[in-house]
Amino acid sequence: MLAGMAFEGFAAESFDFYERLEADNSRSFWSAHKAEYERFVREPMLALADELEDEFGPAHLFRPNRDTRFSADKSPYKTHQGLFISRVPGTGFYVQVSADGVLASGGFHSHGPDQIERFRRAVASEGTGTELASIVAGLGRNGLEVGGDQLKTRPRGIPADHPRVDLLRYRSLTASRHWPAGPELARPAALGLIRQTWEQLIPLCDWLSEYVGAART
Repeated sequence: MLAGMAFEGFAAESFDFYERLEADNSRSFWSAHKAEYERFVREPMLALADELEDEFGPAHLFRPNRDTRFSADKSPYKTHQGLFISRVPGTGFYVQVSADGVLASGGFHSHGPDQIERFRRAVASEGTGTELASIVAGLGRNGLEVGGDQLKTRPRGIPADHPRVDLLRYRSLTASRHWPAGPELARPAALGLIRQTWEQLIPLCDWLSEYVGAART
């Protein structure tokens, strides 16, 4: 990380870089504009990680390159830069910058069969399930968008009138807040927006860490 470097926000150039990358996702564009990526994307993200590390833990900055080995889309670069702080593998706090702005989120992203089984068991249980429903409702009231992979129908064996049938359809569970590109993000105060969102997500990440945990199979 960039020790001692203060987070100053994401300048307009941060979002402009990704607008142009979306239009020309090529190695020649990247080579010609790599210095802009370093200055306006990578360095602010590393400074952000430094600011948040004491409260949330060490961060992992994702590589800008896409893994195209098994993808029909051979575009070499991601059109966003993500950063993740893990509570347990697959569960934690995430932030990304792209042409659209900044997204802060948290929750449970991986979904091994054993994780899904533990998740559904905890959601179906009256005590732990009611606790999660309360957490999710609170996130919604605070303006976060709840999402994740969902089944189209309820899981097998779950009655249609189960009080938490909608939660039981999830195979992963996240909540997020998005800010569009603009002057609000170009100031150091953008740190407070992300920190506040992550703090609101702590109860969700704690619940998932305790009752779902990392994949074991």
